[in-house]
Amino acid sequence: MNHFTIDWTWKALDLKICLPILLTLVFFSIYWFTSKSEKIKRIFYNKHDFDQASLKHIFFTKYFGFFFMGIFPTIICLIFLPEITLADLGLTLIYETSLFSLFWIFVLSAIIVPLTYLSAQKPKNLVNYPQIRAKVWSKKMLFINALGWFLYLFGYEFLFRGVLLIPLIEPLGMWPAIAINIALYSATHIPKGLDETIGAIPLGFILCLLTISSGTIWIAFIVHVVIAWTNTFTALKFHPDMQLQK
Repeated sequence: MNHFTIDWTWKALDLKICLPILLTLVFFSIYWFTSKSEKIKRIFYNKHDFDQASLKHIFFTKYFGFFFMGIFPTIICLIFLPEITLADLGLTLIYETSLFSLFWIFVLSAIIVPLTYLSAQKPKNLVNYPQIRAKVWSKKMLFINALGWFLYLFGYEFLFRGVLLIPLIEPLGMWPAIAINIALYSATHIPKGLDETIGAIPLGFILCLLTISSGTIWIAFIVHVVIAWTNTFTALKFHPDMQLQK
C-alpha cells in the first residue's frame, strides 16, 4: 500500500507562523461561543429586570472579549515567541509616525462617520444594534456601553492587527500576512450578515496597511471605536422601541 511521505520536520519559523493563526482562531472562538451562550445569558436575565440584564450581559461579553482576545493570546505569544515584544506587536507610541497616525485617524473618521450614521438608521441594522436592548437608557448605561466597546475593540484590534498581522510579515511577507488577516477578519463578520462581511474586506485591508505603515495598532483601534460608537448611538437615537431617560 503506497502513500506519500509526510515531512514531520518542525522548522524554527513554523511556530512564528502557526502560533498567531491558531491563537486567533482559538481565542476568538472562545469569545464568540461564550458571548452567544444561552446558559450564560440566562444567568443575567434570571437575576435582573430586562434592561439591567441586557446591560450587564452585553458588558460581560465585552469585558470577556478584552481578556480573551487582547490579554491571554498576547501573553502566550510573548512566552512562546520571546524575540517579539509588545512594541513589535504594535502596542507602542512612535514619535516619528504620530502625525501620520493622527492624519489617518481624522481622514478615516471623517469618511466613515457620515456613512455609518446613514447606515445605522436602516431597519436591518436596528435589528442588531444597539447590542444592549434596554428600552430606557440612563447616562450611566450610555457610559457603560461606550466603555464596553472601548475595552472589547482594544482586545479585538490588538488580536487581529497585532498578534495576527505583525509576526507573520517576516516569515511570510507582507501580502500573504495581509491576505491571512483579511480572510480571518472578514470571516468573523459572517454571523453579522453579508454587508458587514463584505465591508470588512476593504476596511481590513486599509487597517492592515496603516498598521504596518505606522508601526502601531492605534489607527485601527481608534477608527474602529469611532465606527462602533457612531453606529450604536445612531441606532439608539432612531430605534422606535428605545429612549433616553429624562
